[in-house]
Amino acid sequence: MILSDLSSKSILVTGASRGIGKTIALSLAAQKAHVVFNYRGDEAQAKELAGAIEAAGGKATALKFDITDVKAMTEALDAYFAAGNTLQGLVNNAGKSKDQLMLRVKPDDVEDLLNVNLKSTMVLTNYLSKHLMKAGGASIVNMSSIVGLMGNTAQTVYAATKAGLIGYTKSVAKELSSRQVRCNAICPGFIATDMTAALPEKAREEYSKNIPLGRFGETQDVANLVCFLLSNASNYITGEVIKIDGGLYI
Repeated sequence: MILSDLSSKSILVTGASRGIGKTIALSLAAQKAHVVFNYRGDEAQAKELAGAIEAAGGKATALKFDITDVKAMTEALDAYFAAGNTLQGLVNNAGKSKDQLMLRVKPDDVEDLLNVNLKSTMVLTNYLSKHLMKAGGASIVNMSSIVGLMGNTAQTVYAATKAGLIGYTKSVAKELSSRQVRCNAICPGFIATDMTAALPEKAREEYSKNIPLGRFGETQDVANLVCFLLSNASNYITGEVIKIDGGLYI
C-alpha cells in the first residue's frame, strides 16, 4: 500500500519503542514520512529506533519526555517547533494496562491508568491542537481498545480509560473539523505482541475460539489502518471508532 502524501508529513507517535507503536513508526517510515517519537530515558534504545526508521526510508526525530510529565513534554515540543518544524499527524499510542479484579483496585491504580491512558493523551492533543490547525489537513489517531467498547472482567479501570478516549475522539473531531483536522479512534482486539505471547498456550487457544477469524491480529494490521487514517486517502473520515478485532465484537 503506497500512500504518497505521507512522504511530506511529520507525524508524532507516542509509545513507539515496542509493539504496535514500533510497527506504526516503521510503517510510516516505509512511506518516507518524518517520524517524531518520544522516549523517557533510554538513549541507546532511542538511537536504535531512529536508525531503524531511517533504514526503512523515513526521517527520525527523537524527543525526550514522559507523556505524563507535562513540563518536560511542553519544553521538548516547544523546542521542536521553535526550530521551524511542523506536525501534520499525531498517533496517541502510548498506554498501559493492569488487570485486576475491582475488589483489589486501589485508588493509586485508578489514578495511574487514568494519567497514562487518558489524561496524557488529552493534555498532549490539546497542546498540539493549535499547531495541527496551522498545518491544515492534519489527522489525529487515538489508540483505544475493543475493551473500551465491550468491557471486560478484571479490566474495569483500563476499559474506562479506553472508553474515555472514544468520547474524547468524537468531541475533538467535532471541534476541529472546521479547521480540516480529523480525529479517529482505533479499537484493536487481540493483537500478537510480547504481552499476548506471554499468555499460556491454552489461554491463547481459548481466546482464539471467540474470534470469528480464528486468530490473533498482527501489529502490521493495526499499522496499516493507522497509515490510512493519517493519509489523504481517508480525508472524508472523522469521528469514527474503527474496530480491528477479527470479528470478536460484532
